[in-house]
This record gives sequence, C-alpha cells and structure tokens, in this order.
Amino acid sequence: MGAKLRVIQRRIRSIESTKKITKAMELISASRIMRAERRVREARPYSEAIDRMIRDLAATAEKLEHPLLETRETGGDGVVVITADRGLAGAYNANALRLAERTRRSAGDGAVTYAIGRKAISAFRFRRVPLEAQWSGFSDRPSYEDAKKIADKLIEDFDSGKIRSAQLVMTRFESLLVQRPDMIQLLPVKQEAVEGGRAFPPLFEFEPAPTELLAELLPRYVEMRIYHAMLESAASEHAARRRAMSAATENAEDLISHLTRVMNQARQAEITAEIADIVGGAEALRDKAGV
Repeated sequence: MGAKLRVIQRRIRSIESTKKITKAMELISASRIMRAERRVREARPYSEAIDRMIRDLAATAEKLEHPLLETRETGGDGVVVITADRGLAGAYNANALRLAERTRRSAGDGAVTYAIGRKAISAFRFRRVPLEAQWSGFSDRPSYEDAKKIADKLIEDFDSGKIRSAQLVMTRFESLLVQRPDMIQLLPVKQEAVEGGRAFPPLFEFEPAPTELLAELLPRYVEMRIYHAMLESAASEHAARRRAMSAATENAEDLISHLTRVMNQARQAEITAEIADIVGGAEALRDKAGV
C-alpha cells in the first residue's frame, strides 16, 4: 500500500473518532434539553406568583418606597452577562458576548462588568476588561442558590452606590431551533413591573403591612428574574450545542464519504499501475524470448 493510501486511511480513522465524540455530545445535549425545558416550565408559576403578590401589595399601598425602586444618579452602569462554562455550542456564547459588548460600550467608561460562565470570564480577561465579580461551574444546571448569590452581590453594590443600574444579558429560549440573545433590566426594578395589573385593590388584607412585605419580596423578585434567565440560558446552551454537534456529525460523515472515494480512486490507480507494470514486464520477456 502506498504512502498516499496510508495517509488517507489515518485521516478517515481520525474523523471517525471525532464523529463518535460529536454524536455522543449531540445525544447528551438532546437528553438535557428536555430537563432544562421542564425546569423553565416549573419555575414559571413561582415567578408569576411573586409578580401577582407584588402587584397586590402595590395596589394596597398608597405609595411604593423601596431602595430597589429608586433611580440613582451616581455609580456605574452594571452589565451582567450569562454564557456557558464550555464551548462547542455554535454561536451561543459569541452572540451573548456581542450583545454584552454593545451594552458595555453604550454604558461608557462607567460600566461595571459581572460575568457568569467561564466563556465570559475568559473573553473579558482576554480583552483586559476588569470584572467586579464572576461566577462559574453551573451554567448547564443552575440552582436557585446560585441565582441568590448573584442577586445578593448586585443588590449590595446597588445599595452601596457602586452601580446605579444593572442590565442582564441572557439568551432567551424560544424553541429548539431559535435562541435569541436578550437584555433585561434588573435594577432599579421598574415601577411598571410592580404597579398596575389590577383595576381595584385585592379583597383581602396583608399582615404585616404591605410596605414590610414589599421590602422582603423585591429582593426575591430580583433573584427569581436572574434564576429564570439562567434557566432559559441553560436550555439555549443545550439546544445550541445539540444543533452544532449534529452539524459536525453530518460534516464528518460527508468528509468520510469523500475521503473513501479518494482512497478508492488512489487504490484503483495503484492497481492499474501494477497491472501495467506486470503487462509491460511480460511483454518485455516475450520480446526477449522471441529474440
């Protein structure tokens, strides 16, 4: 066997090994998408219940007053970006980072950056962007405790005046084929998010006072918004990785088919050359015998 055939065979074996890896990653991501979607659905009723409770409290209170509702004049604009801990997820990380970079540029020199996920941490570190805080290790399966840690840090910086606002860059999961990067405002909490929704006050009383309950519920509201964004981003990550690995597997199959044809052509050329050598040698011997 010629050197060219050995090179092609080594490439085919290498691509087949890569194909096994991409196929396995595709199947793993496909199985995790279902769990991620289920967690998004399960978290939605709790989020809606907090929204209703806050609106009920707002309907009974004469005036809403809370530090998380106040618009600040001092401090930087906080930008929080959610990415994955791992790559091989198509354009998922790049799209989120691109939107985060546009948000940071619009915030100007006073932007304060927070990174969730190793891809965001490494990207900002490469660009020499200072990070106020960073979290990683849970992008594919976030928990409420993780969201609470992030919310506590943001609320602490907002209360201390380090930041005057907080924008969260996440990826919204719309379907298995569509995931869109999006930005939501975390702090200060928008007045329209807690007001309205009821034409009349609810027909029940609150104990303790609505203002005291609101002081407890607004931080939970911020935590829940972060948690829901992390769940949607996790589902988007798995969907993007499944699609990317499916495309990689198909490309590997196409490349293997192409290299197999090239190898067969090379083998046929070698066989043809050997037959020509044999026929030529036989003709030479016959001519020599005839002489």
